[in-house]
Amino acid sequence: MCLDLFGAYDMLTFDETYWSSRYRSGATGWDIGYASPPLYQYLCQIDTKSVKVLVPGAGNAHEVAAGWRLGLQNIHLLDISPLPIQGFLRKHPGFPESQLHCEDFFEHQGAYDLILEQTFFCALDPALRPAYAEKMYTLLKPGGRLVGVLFDREFGQAGPPFGGSVAEYRRYFEPYFRIEHMEPCTNSIPERAGTELFIQFCRLDVKD
Repeated sequence: MCLDLFGAYDMLTFDETYWSSRYRSGATGWDIGYASPPLYQYLCQIDTKSVKVLVPGAGNAHEVAAGWRLGLQNIHLLDISPLPIQGFLRKHPGFPESQLHCEDFFEHQGAYDLILEQTFFCALDPALRPAYAEKMYTLLKPGGRLVGVLFDREFGQAGPPFGGSVAEYRRYFEPYFRIEHMEPCTNSIPERAGTELFIQFCRLDVKD
C-alpha cells in the first residue's frame, strides 16, 4: 500500500518556503488529482448553498473546485504557499479572488459555517495539534462543523504525514466540539482504504 504522501521528512520548518519548494519540485504525493471521495460525497449532500466554507491547507484545492461547481458560491481556499493558489486561479479564472487566502492558517481571521479537513492536519507538526483544534473552534460560527478525514494509523517513518488514533484525536477536539462522527471511512481511495476516519464535529457553544 503506497502512502508516502509527503516524502521524506528533512527536519525543515514547515513554512511557506518549505511547501512552495514541494510544489516547485512536484513532490506532492498527497494530491490525488481530484476531490477526495469522502469530501465530495459530503459536498454533494449540502442543500444550503449559501453556507460559508473554508478549506485550509487546500493545496491545488480540488475540493474547492468541486464545491464551487456544486453551487457553493461562498467557499474559500487557504494555503500558505502562493504557488497552488496561482495554479488554481489559472484553471478557474472566474473564481472570486477575495475567497483566496494566501496566509498561515493560524493567523487567518474569519467566521465559517463549515471547515473541510483534507490532508492538512496530518501535515502539521504534531505539537500544533492542540492549537489546531482551538483555532478551528475560533474560526467556526456557533453550531459550525469541522468535517473531513484524519488518518487512523501511524507511519513507519518520521512525517509528514503524521499519523494518529481516535483516542489521541478525542483529547484535542472534545474540549471544543461535539463529536458527531469519527468512524472508519467507507469510501476512501484504494491506496488509503482502511487507514482513514471520517469526522464530523459540531462546535460547542461553550468550551468545556
